[in-house]
Amino acid sequence: MESLFVKEITVLGIGNIILSDEGFGVRVVEFLQKHYAFPDNVQLIDGGTLGVELIHFVAGTSKLLIIDSIDGGTEAGKMFHLRGDEILNHFTQKISSHEVGIQDILTMLEITDKKIPCVELIGVQPYSIDAGINLTPQMQKLLPVFAEKALKILTDWKVDWRKIL
Repeated sequence: MESLFVKEITVLGIGNIILSDEGFGVRVVEFLQKHYAFPDNVQLIDGGTLGVELIHFVAGTSKLLIIDSIDGGTEAGKMFHLRGDEILNHFTQKISSHEVGIQDILTMLEITDKKIPCVELIGVQPYSIDAGINLTPQMQKLLPVFAEKALKILTDWKVDWRKIL
């Protein structure tokens, strides 16, 4: 199940980019790829809505950072930072395809004794999930904010990233 190409650290952006803010996680990964360079032990993945198929990209990674828009049943723009079991607990209440996929991946890895030792998720309650390929202006403003959040986590994980000039 593990891929030979999986890196030690994975940053995974998930979401549906044709439903405006639902694609936020993917857009943050694109922002990171455009503005920052990372060492060879880090992979940035546009997970889109792949769901369970993502297991091939994350099985074997030691640290996983998931970036997503999250339906927390709260006001738009509310930010979330979940760690470890908090992530599975959150996703047990979700019904979108990629959220079920993340729950399934983390559960499969756990029951096959391949649990990822360190998993964190950062996300935000979307303003809109209407059809459209662009983020709402409010979510667009959060791209650099979440890039900084991701970089802070990566720094805590001893990743030596650099800004692309």
